[in-house]
Amino acid sequence: MASVLALPIALASSLVSAHASAALSGPVSGWQKGTEPSWVSMYEYVPANLAPNAPILVLVHYCGGNAAGVMGEAQGGGIVAAADKYGFMMVVPQTSQNCWDIATKPSLTHGGGGDTGAIVDMVTYAVTKHSANANRVYVTGTSSGAMMAEGLAAVYPEVFKASSEFAGVPAGCWSVNDPAGQWSGPCAGGQVTHTAAEWGTMVKAMYPNYTGPRPRVQLWHGDADSTISYVNQTEAIKEWTNVLELSTAATSTMTVQIGGKSYKREQWQDKCGLTILDAWTEIGGPHGTDANLNATYTIPFFGLDKTGATDPQPPCGSAAGGSGGGGAGGSSSGGSNAGGQSNPSGGSPSMAGQTSAGGSGVSVGTGGSGGMTTTNPSAGTGTSVGTGGSGVSTSAGTTGVTGPSGDNPSDAPVADTTRVGCACDVARRSSTGDALAWGGALAMSLVFGRRRRTKR
Repeated sequence: MASVLALPIALASSLVSAHASAALSGPVSGWQKGTEPSWVSMYEYVPANLAPNAPILVLVHYCGGNAAGVMGEAQGGGIVAAADKYGFMMVVPQTSQNCWDIATKPSLTHGGGGDTGAIVDMVTYAVTKHSANANRVYVTGTSSGAMMAEGLAAVYPEVFKASSEFAGVPAGCWSVNDPAGQWSGPCAGGQVTHTAAEWGTMVKAMYPNYTGPRPRVQLWHGDADSTISYVNQTEAIKEWTNVLELSTAATSTMTVQIGGKSYKREQWQDKCGLTILDAWTEIGGPHGTDANLNATYTIPFFGLDKTGATDPQPPCGSAAGGSGGGGAGGSSSGGSNAGGQSNPSGGSPSMAGQTSAGGSGVSVGTGGSGGMTTTNPSAGTGTSVGTGGSGVSTSAGTTGVTGPSGDNPSDAPVADTTRVGCACDVARRSSTGDALAWGGALAMSLVFGRRRRTKR
């Protein structure tokens, strides 16, 4: 079997690493302030058509990984193509340690330095160097990178507008039995549990006295994950419902098919009817999920498919709300969520048929026709006009007509995703795309002379 795989892996090595590493610049010099850990370095991806005042997406790798490896994953999931299309840049940090430090006091304290502080310094540098948009910064990662993404959302809520994690843990969980910031057996094994209030208190202590808006959060996890227990998904939901001041019960629950796999999608909406917590569970899914770093749902969640000087989904009640008029009339064609942002997947409204209250501070746009089947008993089918409103207006807008109900969408597969460097998942791979991504990671590992470890 090894000899059979040798040729395709060698070929994949030249193809994938050439494409991914050629576009990735680094290590970048000049970003440090002198307080960052010596093991952290900065890489970046700047598309040829970088947009003016470009948004920034921070992309964080897994244990034993590197910047080139996670770029290969992002390429497989379509995120690199999205950057090329929409013109946002990517900051790709790298650690020479096995895993990211998302456990020690410096990393879990606002302004305390550590790995989290180093990544924020990279963002600051990118804003200055590329005239990028400090008001539109987002973060995503897989495994250890997912833990870092949740940690950054908790420790630096004023920097990041949204965070998307693939197989992460609640912010603060990794500090249990992990003083060196490398591996927490109790957290990985799902032994660290708290009430929602306890998790919330933990997060708020990371940035005491902060009263500003919090990032919206997207969580992905396979319920058969044998590396990072699925318990961490349910604990993260408890944490973020508390931090974001949401009900423990989801606003809507639906089943979504991605690449032939079934996912339970739970969404929580704020008082303005906008989704700010989006949790995905792959039924029987592995570590990282089979939709790892997919662009189909992460890019619209961030709003990176939209232009503008500010985040397309401002906090509920902010001055960036609408003009006070009614929301737009219901559309008969699927593909818009409750925030009025288009969904390129062809339909998956956050809550079809909902009417938002006027004067909420954010203008709520078209609901779009139903493209997914929702099990929320309060959700109708089709669309209903959102009655938008600005923060200074309390009069409700007019209600428009209801659009026809949508059909269940056909399976919309995403590009074949990879979990490069995860020895535990080798037996799951058979496709050419997987071989390509694996080969790229192996070649990069040889170049850097680093011993690969099991992805965590």
